[in-house]
Parts: sequence; C-alpha cells; structure tokens
Amino acid sequence: MNIQEYMQSLGRDARAASRHIARATTNDKNAALLAIYRALEANQAQVLAANAQDMANGQASGLEAALLDRLELTPSRFAGMLEGLQQIIALTDPVGAITDLAYRPSGIQVGKMRVPLGVIGIIYESRPNVTLEAAALCLKSGNATILRGGSEAIHSNQAIATCIQQGLIAANLPATAVQVVSTTDRAAVGELITMPDFVDVIVPRGGKSLIERVSKEARVPVIKHLDGNCHVFIDREANISKAVIIALNAKTHRYGVCNAMETLLVDAPIAEEALPQLAALYRDKGVELRGCIRTATMLDCTLATEQDWYEEYLAPVLAIKIVSGLDEAIEHINQYGSHHTDCIVTENYTKARRFLAEIDSSSVMVNASTRFADGFEYGLGAEIGISTDKIHARGPVGLEGLTSQKWVVLGDGHIRG
Repeated sequence: MNIQEYMQSLGRDARAASRHIARATTNDKNAALLAIYRALEANQAQVLAANAQDMANGQASGLEAALLDRLELTPSRFAGMLEGLQQIIALTDPVGAITDLAYRPSGIQVGKMRVPLGVIGIIYESRPNVTLEAAALCLKSGNATILRGGSEAIHSNQAIATCIQQGLIAANLPATAVQVVSTTDRAAVGELITMPDFVDVIVPRGGKSLIERVSKEARVPVIKHLDGNCHVFIDREANISKAVIIALNAKTHRYGVCNAMETLLVDAPIAEEALPQLAALYRDKGVELRGCIRTATMLDCTLATEQDWYEEYLAPVLAIKIVSGLDEAIEHINQYGSHHTDCIVTENYTKARRFLAEIDSSSVMVNASTRFADGFEYGLGAEIGISTDKIHARGPVGLEGLTSQKWVVLGDGHIRG
C-alpha cells in the first residue's frame, strides 16, 4: 500500500468513526478518557522508555536544544499529562448545548446548537504530550482525529497511541476514532492536508516552516499560529519588584515555547531603575541581551538589529527596547508582534484598559507572565493549539474551539404564510 492509499484508508476509517463519536454520550466519552488514563498510568514505564529512545536518537542526530526540550517526557511532565486528562474529563461537554433560543413573531423558536467539527487532522513536531492532549480534546468534543507526529517522536507517540487504543476499546468506542500515522514519510503530511472528503480541519503545531507549508498547500481549513513573538511592556507606573519577577519568568521559565517573552519594552523614565536589575538576573541565567541604542548605552549588550524585533528566538536570547511611553509600546507590538501574547506591567488602571483594547493579539495580559497563555492554565484542561487567526477560534483552542454551531428551529406545525 502506497502513502496515498494508506492515508486515504485512515481518512475513510476516521470519517466512519466520527459519526459514531458524534452521537456518543458524555458518559461514553468520559468512560473512554478514564480508561485511557488508567492505561497510561499502568504503562508509564513503557512510555518513558520509548521517549528515552527518541531522546537518544534526537541527541545523536543533532536535534537542536529547543526541540529536545519539547521532546522530553520527564516523570513530572507525564504527571502533568495525566492531570490535564483529568481536567478534560471534568469539563462540561459542549456538544448538543443549545443557546440563544428565542421565540420569533411567527411562533417558531430559533437557537444555535454546538456540534462537532467532524474529523480533525493534527500535524505536530516533538511534543509527544500533544498526542494525548489532542486525542482527549477531540474525543471529548465528539470528533475523530488523525495525528501525524514528527519522526523524532515516533516511539513516544506510538507508545501513547497504544494506551489510547486500549482505552477506546475498553469503552466500546471505535479504535479508529484516534489514529496515529505510523509512517515517518513526509509525503503523509501532503496527503493529510489535501483530503477534504475525509478531513474537516487541520491543526499544525510546530515550526514556522511547517505551518507556512500547511497553510499554503492545505485544501481544508487550518487553525494555526505562525510564531510567538511575545512582549512584556514595563510602564513607568509599574511596581518595579513586580515587573522584575514577571519579566524574568516570562523569558526564563522555559525558552523553547511559543508563549515565552522574546522582546522586553521598558518605559524610559524607569529604565535606569529596572533594566540593571533585570540584566543581572538574565546574565545569571545565561540569557544573551540585544538592545536598542539607548539600552546599549546603559547595559553591556549586543546592539539589536531591525530583524531582532521580529524574532521568535525560542532560546536564551532577549531583545530589549526603551520606549517613550504607552503609545510607542502599543505601536511597536502591533507592528512587530505575531499577535500571540503580550503583557503590560502597570499600576495605572486606565493604561491597562487601553493596552487590553488596543493590542491586537489573541491573549493580552495585565501584570501576569506571558507563560500563562496556555490551555491548561486557562482551565481548558489542555489545548489543541493556539490560534492567532480571527475567525472561528482565537487563542488557546480547547473543547469549544473544536465545535461549530448550527441553527436549530423548533416548531409545532408552523408554516410560513
């Protein structure tokens, strides 16, 4: 069987399974998720061993540090996966919910019902935790899914997939509701994104080149963000100690993630007080600083280029710019940012409200680290991805983002006169 035939067979099976999953009750879906939880718990050693094999292969092949960080499954990260699964089980099932039901002058009632999207194709690199998160979110929201992970995580993904299959079978749901592509052939991606008869939406999670390719070549709708050039702006009316803690966490909590801060903006009147403190802390963490001319006169750092303001480093590198106030900060973020996540640190309520209203990003924060831009932290249990698009879903995409709405009309023999 060639790649095209193989992917078509996955698509046919997924489409058939999606009809079964769409009519499954909340209890049915939760029973499957609980069975998956138990299978993972029982097979933790096997999953971590498979991940260790992927890590060894990645190190031997020279996989870059950011990807290795995303690939690794530590016991604590495994525990976090299971906690996220528990949260998904506890979440309200959106499928079938009817909202905005209202009587019309004709006597009919008109409203909207939440329904699954159908079959969701997910393409991702490293991050074996995505295999579980995506499968669980798709299942809870009544969708079938085809998961295509990166070759660097093949053993981890297959080990997790085995547990998922066990859980589905134990709950008497079709095992084909969640299918993990078993081939590492890149041609599988090209097939998956061009099967509109079988796939309703594609969610790419990975590097910018992957997402650009998927967006360009896909023949089905795509939920995506290209990159995470996130900002923290320290306003002149900020609490400096609070600002230092936020800016340090936003950059150094983890480097290889899309919600890490990549550019720090500092209001000119407090730059001499805030920047030396932060620079010392960043240097202790091994962060390379690239600053504007005003920053470079104040700190020992590399002079930033125009390209630095656009960069998603995913590494211990930070761009710093001193700005003349809120207006320049907003202008800079909207020009150079990727519309992912941006934060203001200030004690001025009016400025905070302006920042919330005028920053065109999927998550906008006041006095909180950009690292909170995450489905788990937002109470979604987990996320299928983060969208910077403005239509259908925006920001972390959880259960509701994996459903659509259809109009429903309730009558009692009503006819239109």
